[in-house]
This record gives sequence, structure tokens and C-alpha cells, in this order.
Amino acid sequence: MSKNKKILAAEKKHLADVSRVKYFDLVIDHGKGAIVTDADGRDYIDLLASASATNTGHSHPKVVAAITAQAQKLIQYTPAYFANTTTAQLAERLTKLTPGDFEKQVVFGNSGSDANDAMIKFARAYTGRSYIVSFTGAYHGSTYGAISLSGVSLNMTRKIGPLLPDIVKVPYPDQTQRLAGESDEAFSLRLFAAFKLPFDTYLPADEVAMVIIEPIQGDGGIVKAPQKYMELVYEFTRQHHIVFAVDEVNQGLGRTGKMWSIDHFGIAPDLLSMGKSIASGLPLSAVVGRRDMMASLAAPANVYTTAGNPVTAAAALATLDVIADEALVARSAELGQRAQAFFEQAAQKYPFIGDVRMYGLNGGIDIVDAQGQPDVDATTKIIYRLFELGVIMISLRGNVLRFQPPLVITLDQLAMAFEKITQTFEALLAGNLHLPETDNHIGW
Repeated sequence: MSKNKKILAAEKKHLADVSRVKYFDLVIDHGKGAIVTDADGRDYIDLLASASATNTGHSHPKVVAAITAQAQKLIQYTPAYFANTTTAQLAERLTKLTPGDFEKQVVFGNSGSDANDAMIKFARAYTGRSYIVSFTGAYHGSTYGAISLSGVSLNMTRKIGPLLPDIVKVPYPDQTQRLAGESDEAFSLRLFAAFKLPFDTYLPADEVAMVIIEPIQGDGGIVKAPQKYMELVYEFTRQHHIVFAVDEVNQGLGRTGKMWSIDHFGIAPDLLSMGKSIASGLPLSAVVGRRDMMASLAAPANVYTTAGNPVTAAAALATLDVIADEALVARSAELGQRAQAFFEQAAQKYPFIGDVRMYGLNGGIDIVDAQGQPDVDATTKIIYRLFELGVIMISLRGNVLRFQPPLVITLDQLAMAFEKITQTFEALLAGNLHLPETDNHIGW
């Protein structure tokens, strides 16, 4: 039995199934850049980047050095009671890095989930209102507030209710759902009418605290909202004094070819949440928002013992340095164009490829059957064969290939990944791929 299987067999006795979305029998031992190595010593090209949590790649030497130096100096003294030199630097840097020409402040957390919880708190405190509007297809996290906002999986509501009250969900403007021949403007107006329906029928706008949106949905399938739609929703929040909040946990920090996904729209949100890649995968999150909104709560309404501790702050400062020094935002945009060209050419050749959505090194590729409907089995065959060939890629929504490599992936590594993806597409076209034999349901 391989080391991978031995470790997994032993772990299974102690680790609850709920803590992992099952894909492959893989135990990662170490990683460097865009390559990870399993317990058996086998290398894989990583097209997942730890769920977009390692945009700077695995074990970037500058991040490792910063973590090491800080750990030798001070690992933890809770920022809940006292300042420390490292985290103080990060707070200032984040307020300058986020969009909006207004005074801002920041709070720290341990995960994107608690950052989104924090935005609920701040919006309710600032407005004195209770209702929150979120979107179908959203993934905001697994704490009770964040999971209440989410709308991407039934297992995020099944058996755990009641969830947070006064959450209203509206349809996300998923452009794959437009009608035949429907223009951007017509689609935006139709979906904005759906957005407004609750407000016109049962939801008083003057009782709504916040609208929270992923400008580009991550786990919902890598789907970008239309410009017109975003402008309509934003203007609606301005008219009704509603907090406009964006979740950048998955799509921020260069992932989309911009620093933040909201930068594609030229809109400055009132509140912005970040996590995942902010500290190259260490447990750190933050909310940056308008100063008056952030002043609406008093401690300890959003205090955590380890939030923004010195080691994660040092990692974040080094991460931001790497993003700037290595021009990773521009690199994401440039390599994303190569990836888009590759997948669009593949879509011309392979009938099972449907819509291709690529924003920076950040893509969703739909796999469909002969009738153009989602083909979950074919998608699972593709990702499993890629795993066998040494490429880590997973699926979203059952039939969407998730393409999110580290932004430091080399041209040679990207070319090798494309070669293996082409090999896999050819095998599927020839009918030579089969579903894996496994006791696990694969994917979300």
C-alpha cells in the first residue's frame, strides 16, 4: 500500500467526513511554486492553488523568510489587547491597498468566513437595520453568518437550521443563463428586475442593512456579473442608504488580473472582505471599510485571540511585497489570456466543452453533454484522469473545471499542464476515460 493510502486509511478513523470535500486519494507532503509533492514523492502541477489561497505559490522563499524571522522574534501576543509592530504595519498597508478615496479602517480575523460575519455586524450596527441581501451561487464561508449568506450547496443548509434570520437571496446574474440573443443590457435589466422583486413586494428597502456580492463568483463557477448589472445594484444601494459589500476572499489579490475583482467595475465598496491568499494561506482575514462604518461597533464585538497575530501579519506583508515586486497582478492578466486562448481553441474542437470564462489566471470551463446540459460524469472523468497524469484540477457545481493555478506558475509548467489537459480531452473524445472506483462521492 502506498504512503498516501496508509495515511488516509489511518486518518479516516479520526477525521470527520464533514471536514473535507472528497476528490482524490492525495496526501500532500510539500510544495514549491506551482508544484506540490505527495507522500509517495510524486509531483503534481497545481491548478488549484489551495483553493486560491496560495496566489504567490507554495513556500515562496520571501514569505518563508518573513514567517521564520517573525517566529523567532514573537509568535503570538493577542492583538485583542495589545498592539505589535508587525500587525500595525499591515493595518496601514491594507487601508491604502483597497479601492476607495475615503478614510478607512481595518479589522482582522482568522478566515474569510469570520470576515464576512464581521461585515454583517458592521452593516447592521451602522444602519440600525437587520436585513441582508445575498445571491444564489454565493460561497461566503462556513461560520453561521457566512453560511447563512451562501447559496451554493444544499449541504450548507441541510440539518443545521435555523440559520441567521433576515437573510434574503436573489438570483446572481450568471451570464451562462442568458436567453438566446439577449444583450448585456437586456440581461442586466432582466436580472435587476429579479433583484428588485423582493423590494417591490415584501422587503422594505429602509430595513435592509447590506447587499453583499462576489463581483466574480468563485465556488459558484467562476462567473462574472455584467457591468451594467453591478452599476444598477450599486446605484440602488446609494439611493436607499444600504451598505454595499464585496467578498474578495477567493477572487482578490491578483487572481482575476486586477488586484481586486471589484476593480473590473470601477466601483469602490463600503466594506471589503479578504482572506485565503492575504497571508499566502496562513489563517488570516480582514475587513477594510469606511471609517464611520467601522466605528459603529465597540470591542469586544469583533475580537479574536489570534486574529492578525504577528506571524500571519508578517506573512501578509511579505505576500504583498511579492505580489508587487514580481508584478503578479499583470502576470495573472497576461497568462490568463494564454489560458483563455487555449480553452477557447479547445472548445472549437471538443463538443463537450461549453462556456469558457477566464478572468486572469482564474477560469471556469463548463463540461456538457450532446444536448448542452451539464455532464457531471464527464467532468469527474476529466479531473480524475488529470490527477493520474500529475495535474491537480477539481470541479465546481459538478460540471465546471476550476482553473486557478498559483500566479507564479512558469510558462513551461503552464504548457505542460495544457499538454496534459489536451491529452485528457482527446481520451474523453475517444471514449477512453472511465469513472474512478471509489467509495466517495467526488466533488461538491
